[in-house]
Amino acid sequence: MELSIEEIQQVYEARQTGFVLAATALLKNSEAARDAVQEGFAQALVARRKWRGGSAEAWIWKIVQRKALDEIRRRQRAVGLDQEFETRGLLSENHSGLAEAVAALPPRRRAMVFLHYFADLAYPDIAKLCGVSDGTVAATLAQARAELSGLLEKEVSS
Repeated sequence: MELSIEEIQQVYEARQTGFVLAATALLKNSEAARDAVQEGFAQALVARRKWRGGSAEAWIWKIVQRKALDEIRRRQRAVGLDQEFETRGLLSENHSGLAEAVAALPPRRRAMVFLHYFADLAYPDIAKLCGVSDGTVAATLAQARAELSGLLEKEVSS
């Protein structure tokens, strides 16, 4: 089975902004994120014969995520810093409390929040991407929402 160039182009045209937002969350740098997205889609075009079916978007997102993670590892080697998801800049100033709350989530929950709400991926696509079951995605997102609710309630009552 082979993914067509047109199908990859359709995903790019429809979802490029979501890919860049999610990659920006990983890389803390919008320019590096755009580069990772471009490199990911270019690699998808080259590797389209390796596609095994399923969601083309999830398959491409996995490639883009690998490109972003490769860049994080490169940076860590270069400066020895631990990279985290960046929430500032993805949410407007009116939502700074939410940005701080999302940043406070454990990495797995934070990643799934970004994949679902910023990259707009469905549970099955997130599950495939993260190598977990759909139920694990649902449970992790439910835990993240509960934790965010608690963190935001504390902020409002303070």
